[in-house]
Amino acid sequence: MDVEVLKKLYAAGEKYFPAANLSRAKLIGAYLPGINLWGANLSGANLARAKLWGADLSRANLAKANLTRANLSGVKLNEANLRGAKLNNTKLYGADLSGAYYDESTRFSRGFDPISRNMRKL
Repeated sequence: MDVEVLKKLYAAGEKYFPAANLSRAKLIGAYLPGINLWGANLSGANLARAKLWGADLSRANLAKANLTRANLSGVKLNEANLRGAKLNNTKLYGADLSGAYYDESTRFSRGFDPISRNMRKL
């Protein structure tokens, strides 16, 4: 899916984009609260400073995605692939990370404990 098409549809009120292919998409600073990207491919996407509070990213592939300084408060990330993702200074207040996958290359904010959030290390 093209990023501009997604933004246009979202602006028109559409929020449901399950399994969308947004691999390597440039969504820096995007304002998409409440969007449903369940099972979407966002591998390698740049979502730095994006505002996605209340979104559903369950089972999304966010491998190697840049989520630095993104607002993911209240976001559903259960069973999401976060291997190699950058989550430095990312707001994760109230986010559901149950069963989300991470690895040695995943970067979290200082003091963040993935085990206490029920994440799984691969």
